[in-house]
Amino acid sequence: MDLDMPKKIFIVDDDTMLTEALKDYLTRKTLNEIHIFNTGEECLKHLAEKPDFIILDYYLNSVQKDAANGMEILQVIMKHHTDIHVIMLSSQEHYAIALQTIQKGAEQYVIKDENAFEKIASMIRDPK
Repeated sequence: MDLDMPKKIFIVDDDTMLTEALKDYLTRKTLNEIHIFNTGEECLKHLAEKPDFIILDYYLNSVQKDAANGMEILQVIMKHHTDIHVIMLSSQEHYAIALQTIQKGAEQYVIKDENAFEKIASMIRDPK
């Protein structure tokens, strides 16, 4: 993956202010193609578009109460698309939750804090 080329990024989070702010941040220096989804189910419908990265919230049920959580969506993504880089994003600071997401296929777990956007941008610039 060319580090300087724009990436196709899906942001999956039910917090619309956060998703718009993250989208703005990630398009500030590189014209990444970013799609926002408020539920994991919406994201899954668009996986055929082959995103390079999916930034996936752990909790996804404030907009739609019966929506699947991020862990369930992660498992579906990894079952069919192991080539997609998935970054979990959450306010959960529990080590066990972070470890569980990594074990299920997420490449990174980022806590929603004041440095979260820069951490995500760094991972997108230099995927491992």
